[in-house]
Amino acid sequence: MIRTRFAPSPTGDLHLGGAWTALASWVLARRAGGEFVVRVEDLDPPRTIRGSAERIADDLAWLGLGWDEGPGVPRERALHAPYVQSARGALYTAVLDDFGRRGLTYPCDCSRAEIARAASAPHPGEETPYPGTCRDRDPARAMKREPALRLRVPEGTRIRVADAVLGAIEQDVSVECGDFVLRRGDGVFAYQLAVIVDDLAMGITDVVRGADLAASTPRQVLLARLLGGEPPRYAHLPLVVASDGSRLAKRTGGASVRALREAGIDAREVVGRLAQGLGLAGDGGARAPSELLASPAAHWPRESWRVPREWAHVAAK
Repeated sequence: MIRTRFAPSPTGDLHLGGAWTALASWVLARRAGGEFVVRVEDLDPPRTIRGSAERIADDLAWLGLGWDEGPGVPRERALHAPYVQSARGALYTAVLDDFGRRGLTYPCDCSRAEIARAASAPHPGEETPYPGTCRDRDPARAMKREPALRLRVPEGTRIRVADAVLGAIEQDVSVECGDFVLRRGDGVFAYQLAVIVDDLAMGITDVVRGADLAASTPRQVLLARLLGGEPPRYAHLPLVVASDGSRLAKRTGGASVRALREAGIDAREVVGRLAQGLGLAGDGGARAPSELLASPAAHWPRESWRVPREWAHVAAK
């Protein structure tokens, strides 16, 4: 059975970029008679906004994107609860303990500045690969600061992912990323760890998300293999952009589903426009998500979708 998921971070209201991937994920599951899961990725407490998760769930329901598992479902359906990452720490700790016993992790007390000075300069937009400074140091040494925990990536670890939109994504993780962080020095679990542990635990078979997350996929596939699991299939959609083609920001006109909703725009109109951009409908006419299930299977778009100009005047609050 196909199981997809939508995993928003509760750092604000649901924006159209999130609704775009949520709709695609929902349709992919429903067309196949599968299940759609909602999971809240709230790993970083300082960035979490109180009430945001509830507002996102409310806006998803308003759009007609109901979920089989996730926040608020009856206990008998909550087979993989909890659906909030901040409540799943014991699961991540168990994985780190297992990795530690297998010699796959080590503590690192390097600062970001130290890493930047030691590493070769990355290309613009790329992460700084970790140069391996602490890899062979005594893990029982006196630490300069609370250490992060890094994965000991085997040399020559080349990961290839067949993406449904981008085609082949190939990366030598040992060179392009180096030994990456699984838990920060402040105790916060890394996104790379939590997301794949949860995808495997929840039986997620297909992940539809934005292309800005494509570069992190090989690391997640590597972790899945180390855990003895089968990673999901991936489809990284082009991003939603502002009506003028610029990057979509929280204050961009028409960017927030809540703002469109409060401006009196019908949910079916929002779904219809998104569906047209996703190739799920031939026109942008108003329709409910359930009306998209009988149309032919979509070929995911290769170009970014622009927020309609007539929505640009609707400002996020």
